[in-house]
Parts: sequence; C-alpha cells; structure tokens
Amino acid sequence: MIKDSNWRPLPEFLTIRQSKIEGLGLFTLEDLPAGTDLGMTHIFDKRFHDQYIRLPLGAFINHHEIPNSEAVFSEEDPEIGSLKHIRIVTLKPIREGEEITVKYIINKLENPNWELEYEVTQ
Repeated sequence: MIKDSNWRPLPEFLTIRQSKIEGLGLFTLEDLPAGTDLGMTHIFDKRFHDQYIRLPLGAFINHHEIPNSEAVFSEEDPEIGSLKHIRIVTLKPIREGEEITVKYIINKLENPNWELEYEVTQ
C-alpha cells in the first residue's frame, strides 16, 4: 500500500447519491462558486474504444439540457503537466446537495428529436 498518496477517487466535497435524472449521480457536499475545477474525468488514450479512459469522477455525471457545469478539454494538468484529458468546471454557483450536471451526448441517436417529441405528447 502506498502511504504517501493523496489520490482520492472523488474530491472530498463531492459524493455519489441516487439521482432524479438517472441512476446514481454526482452531488456536492458544500456550496461551490462558479469556475470551480472539479477535476479530471477522462484521460486520452487512443487504445481505448472511445479513445478516453473514464476516471471515477467521470462515471456518475449525468446529462442535463441546462447544466451547472461543463466539460473542458485540456492538454495540460496543473499537477501532472502535459496530458490530454477532460475536466469538469462549474458554470455557476452550485448549492450544497445539488447534483453536478453536464450537457453531453454519449451515443448518436437514431431520432435526435425524441425528447422534444416525448414532451409534445405529454
């Protein structure tokens, strides 16, 4: 076991809980100001199917059409140096207990208007 490691799967101010959006989600344990860097979610590696290795922080972020955070593509990490990766940064202040959300698309949909059509029929 490495005793000097300060690595954690999630920052101390984030946790995983049941989400109203989908399954489990990422939630803040304290108020966060706009512009807070939540950390690295994916590391580029062309050997993988989607060319990224998903880290624990990236595993539970749910999609929202009006997100409170954004995915930022970067070539540098302040601690590691040169490393192509994706980070999450808050777009606005987020209150304690709120779910962290990002607008993203995982799969190309056969019908990209399915959400609009669903809302119209409700």
